[in-house]
Amino acid sequence: MKIPALLAAMLLALAPVAAAAAGPAVLAVSAAPRVPSAPAAPGAWRWPLNPRPAVLRPFDPPPRPWLSGHRGVDLAAASVGAPLTAPAAGTVSFAGVVVDRPVISIDHGNGLRSSFEPVESQLPVGAFVPDGGLLGTVLPGHCGPVPCVHWGVRRGEEYVNPLGFVMDLRPSILLPPLDPAPG
Repeated sequence: MKIPALLAAMLLALAPVAAAAAGPAVLAVSAAPRVPSAPAAPGAWRWPLNPRPAVLRPFDPPPRPWLSGHRGVDLAAASVGAPLTAPAAGTVSFAGVVVDRPVISIDHGNGLRSSFEPVESQLPVGAFVPDGGLLGTVLPGHCGPVPCVHWGVRRGEEYVNPLGFVMDLRPSILLPPLDPAPG
């Protein structure tokens, strides 16, 4: 057996002894739930409006959960009454009024939930919505005279940028020019 492998085997064998000697504080496990990751690839979801909407107000989360910020994106709708579709399959987890706006929320599984406002919808809580299925229609009021919908996405309890699910938000990397082949 090589020295590094022998050393690793000894450390593994002694780990329970060291943990027990350190006392119960070492064995404490955080009760915080594991937060699932986003879909595997950017662009795995679809835009909830067609044609692809302009982003009127970007994602601008606050530095602390209790501070003000913009926890989603505002998307321009073609018109009031424009159809709003599910960006991914899921189940309606909420359909009702929050403060003064009709809201619909979809549970996509894996800890991901999206919500839209203001939206008129006839879907009841518990209804399954396929990828691209009709959620409802855009109502006026969120962006003043411009028809728009607010789209928010949460992963567990954290708001995340919805645009990361429909487009690649990774920064571009400029590479140096290639040297021409010797002539």
